[in-house]
Order: sequence, then C-alpha cells, then structure tokens
Amino acid sequence: MGLNANWRIGLLALVVFVLDQLTKLAVRLALPYGEERVVLDGFFRFVHWGNTGAAWSLFRNNNATLAIIALVALLILFLARHHFEIHTLGGQFALGFIFGGIVGNLLDRLLHNHVTDFLYFYVYRRDGSEAGFPAFNVADTAICIGVGLLLLLSWKGEPTKTEPASPPG
Repeated sequence: MGLNANWRIGLLALVVFVLDQLTKLAVRLALPYGEERVVLDGFFRFVHWGNTGAAWSLFRNNNATLAIIALVALLILFLARHHFEIHTLGGQFALGFIFGGIVGNLLDRLLHNHVTDFLYFYVYRRDGSEAGFPAFNVADTAICIGVGLLLLLSWKGEPTKTEPASPPG
C-alpha cells in the first residue's frame, strides 16, 4: 500500500526541514556569525549571516511579525491544500517543499531571532565592486522551488474550442 498524498507531503516537508536545519547547524558550527569563506572567488561564498527580514531583507527587523505571517501562511496553505494539485506527485512535491521551507525558517526565527543564510553568489563589476544575489539557505530554495512548481502546475492552457463543422453544401 502506497503513501497517500498528505503523508507524502508531510514526509517531504520533514526531509526538507531536517536538511535545512542540519545545513544551518553546520554553518553555525563552522563559521562565526558574520564571517565568510570564499569558495570560488568572484562567484560564490559560504557566509554566516542573519536575516531578520523576508526575502532580500525586505521588512528588516520585523522578525516577530514575519514569524506570525509564516504561521498564518502555513495554516492557510495546510487548510487549502486540497485546492492545489495534490493528487499529482508534482503538487505533493510543491507543497512538501513549501511546508518544509516555511517550518525551517520559522524555527530559526523563533530560536535565533533571525533566519540563518549561508549561500551567497556574486560577481565583480568592472569597477571592482561586488554585485551579489541576496544570501539564502535550503529552506528559501525549497520555498522557491515549491512555488515555482505550483505555478507550473496551475499554468494550464484553456481547452481549445473546436467549431462544429459546417454541413457540406
């Protein structure tokens, strides 16, 4: 007997959550807060940064408010999950990624008063300054993948209407 949709979503959410928390723990143990390690100069660094805001540090210093918003979003998504494509593996993966990511970042907000980010991609401009993508983590990646999957699954073309053939004559 296979797992039903809700169990698959929950299991994947748990896997994402555990992977997120293990990677953040490794960063906390390996790098002091605020430190960075260059992996590929001019492209990628491991960092140990805290984000009290949302994506791209929007709404910085609103950790408590964002924790409440995450709880509300989690509850709404959980209650509305049957409105998504959960009968497909794609829909189950999407919601599992989103749930696991939300819970991973929420736990950070509750335990550490910020979300731990550690993946930082950047390039050097011609003038030597740095242009970087905001640092992120496994939970952020899972949320983005899950939302992207939901968008792809919901992006269905309208059925084409065929005109009835006109009688010969």
